[in-house]
Amino acid sequence: MSFVKIWVHLVFSTKKRQPFLKKEIRTKMIKHIIDNCKEKGIFLQAINGYDDHLHCLISLGKDQSIAKVSQLIKGESSFWLNNQKLLLDKFQWQDDYFAVSVSQSQLSTVVNYIKKQEEKHSKKSFLDEVDEFVKIYGFENIKD
Repeated sequence: MSFVKIWVHLVFSTKKRQPFLKKEIRTKMIKHIIDNCKEKGIFLQAINGYDDHLHCLISLGKDQSIAKVSQLIKGESSFWLNNQKLLLDKFQWQDDYFAVSVSQSQLSTVVNYIKKQEEKHSKKSFLDEVDEFVKIYGFENIKD
């Protein structure tokens, strides 16, 4: 039996960072993603976001990759939202995403960070948050 516990903080934004995920739509989208993750065997510990992006804390299973989990979450959720016809425009996620590993000792810190997205983004834009991640994790050209 394989034992795997790889925590990943996954962040992805709407195409062109369009603010399509207003509170009511975001709430429905999050509920749908939670249900979809359960159905697909994706262990989702926390999810939240703001008008133009979502944060997820996931634990990868032994046969899962970040790319595949991201594809399953993003692809299915955009398909679902477009079928719901809650928006006048076609909804899409940005192709890219942000993902970093999270140590077991930092789980509660990351969960709290994800839970407080609305509060955080009342003071800081998503682009400022991206800049912060670029500095902390040493990424380059993440905003291209």
